Amino acid sequence: METTKVGEILKKPIQYVKGVGDARARHFIKFGINNVEDVITHFPRNYEDRGNFKKIIELDDGDVCSFEGLVMSNITENRPRKGLSIYKLNIRDETAIITATWFNQQYIKNVFSPGERYVFYGKVSKKYSTFEIMNPVYEKVDGSEMKNTCRIIPVYPATSMLSQNIIRSVIKNALQLVEGKMFDAISGSIRNKYNLSEINYSIQNIHFPKSQRDFDNARYRLVFEELLLLQLGLLSIKNNLEKDKKGIQFHHTGLLDKFIESLPFRLTGAQKKVLEEIEKDMESTSVMNRLVQGDVGSGKTIVAVLALFKAVKCGYQGTFMVPTEILAEQHFKSLSELLYNWDIKVELLTGSQTKKQKEAILEKTATGEIDILIGTHALIEDSVRFKKLGIVITDEQHRFGVRQRALLAMKGENPDVLVMTATPIPRTLALILYGDLDISIIDQLPPGRKPIKTYSVDESMRDRINAFIRKKVKEGRQVYIVCPLVEESDAMEAKSAVELAERIAKKDFQDLNVGLIHGKMKPREKEETMRRFVGGDISILVSTTVIEVGVNVPNSTVMIIENAERFGLAQLHQLRGRVGRGAEQSFCILYNEGKTTVSKERMEVMEKSNDGFYISEKDLELRGPGEFFGTRQHGIPDLKIANLYKDMEILKLAQTAALDLLKADRYLISEENRELKKQVLERFSNKIEGLSLN
Repeated sequence: METTKVGEILKKPIQYVKGVGDARARHFIKFGINNVEDVITHFPRNYEDRGNFKKIIELDDGDVCSFEGLVMSNITENRPRKGLSIYKLNIRDETAIITATWFNQQYIKNVFSPGERYVFYGKVSKKYSTFEIMNPVYEKVDGSEMKNTCRIIPVYPATSMLSQNIIRSVIKNALQLVEGKMFDAISGSIRNKYNLSEINYSIQNIHFPKSQRDFDNARYRLVFEELLLLQLGLLSIKNNLEKDKKGIQFHHTGLLDKFIESLPFRLTGAQKKVLEEIEKDMESTSVMNRLVQGDVGSGKTIVAVLALFKAVKCGYQGTFMVPTEILAEQHFKSLSELLYNWDIKVELLTGSQTKKQKEAILEKTATGEIDILIGTHALIEDSVRFKKLGIVITDEQHRFGVRQRALLAMKGENPDVLVMTATPIPRTLALILYGDLDISIIDQLPPGRKPIKTYSVDESMRDRINAFIRKKVKEGRQVYIVCPLVEESDAMEAKSAVELAERIAKKDFQDLNVGLIHGKMKPREKEETMRRFVGGDISILVSTTVIEVGVNVPNSTVMIIENAERFGLAQLHQLRGRVGRGAEQSFCILYNEGKTTVSKERMEVMEKSNDGFYISEKDLELRGPGEFFGTRQHGIPDLKIANLYKDMEILKLAQTAALDLLKADRYLISEENRELKKQVLERFSNKIEGLSLN
């Protein structure tokens, strides 16, 4: 009964919490905090130890700490210029005097009275024997509990309308609603085995820890739980634990060696190694479930072609699913050319074909006349039937749900499955994110590829960069300009991406052939603009959406990224990979408006490296907790507290725990696992279809 009651409280709207009226609720909702549960899982991003006390005489330049003192006088006000007011207050203890200074905070005049005792916290500056503290946090010593000083204080992600004090107060009130009542989803046996603290203690101490030890215990428990739920969800995707189905055993064919010899280029060592792994899988009796990771331009497509060739020459059909029509058309064209002399019939199926065209293709596929069918998600429609499907390949799999991949595989009798991605993920992480797939990595670029020269610049370089763009267009080259789509907000004076894109198209380069793609355009319009760019009718393509991965325009040699600080590193690397596909030297210009150290570090990583795997490691390292670069794409719930870079060891433990749990209780139906199952289903709802816990 108690569990049901607390469950109801957690789902109550944010207004249920004391201190949240309708106006404030709107700010919380805009921030993604809708109910009581969202409030208590709005975890701190940092902590300040305000329990670190010193006497004034002991303070040093640069110290961030607390001291207690007596107010010596009334506040003095000074207005050195229009728009600037400086307020000063002298404070003393038994050892020395310090001056507290505030800027443009008029209300401060009415706060302090001489003779009152306060605790102050902030950053101290010391020049010779004089001490000063700027904009300190302060709290009156009057015998009541100290809320903002004398303890470890959480620092939350906040907005201009939701200050730290407001968030702290609302979280404190929300915690009182559930204090001691929360039901622990993790059973006592698992808590004992992995040394995890209990949930009520953990939630309380992640927000308001009494000591470093309490914080460490709480964080370890909550990170473990978040990653355990993640692993249970991933491992429960249908067929994950039923990998031992009997598959097709393809035989070795010498024709494949002859085909490789006939190619107009030599395979790299990495491509040969991955092909060996694929052949070994195809020749075994188990179903192949393999992920091929390769950096942009590493030559994943030819590996897919070789797998398709082998399947067809062993008497089977193959299918190749890609996210967009343009990409499908490009693959169709290149495969048709490569396989022209090898008696292999390749066909294309897309949503925009006429009914008559589709019917003819569907009939030939069903009778086996078509050997390889390339297409978009149109391939998973019920009307698509194969005579003898042997291999299913999906490109850029993050664009397809797990369910779509499974639907395509169901069109054959346990066909082999090959998944390809150009999103490099650190290997240890890939093993966990793709628990159901074996992993191959193409970690070598074909010879002759010139590294893309990357430069981070600011607005002062605008005229020079524009002149450079004109020069390249005059030479017959093409240019991408990407503007990140951001919502206007008080805190961020961001130009609307569409406005910026239109300014570039209509003002900066009005005399050139400029195409514009933005999110509000219909898919067909986007496709048409992209097609014109691929065909060379458009010289400069300005886009507010991420340009399709995989689309090949060898003539494009310049990638300009506006407000680069708003993209993740892996995303920047993906965008940069749109150029550098021909023999000409290519360039990537990053306009960086970010002033933070992290922003600077990220731009340096891009300038010095073209290695996607190194960049993905750095992305993990610099992103910190929260949503890892690929999690949304992979259909994985956002992470609120775990950091996939720093918490790798906990992640491995959580994976072991998840495997043990599912081996012992496949559908989590035992009494002690019921709450865990509920949380997994809740966490993954609308994220991944095909959980096999029901």
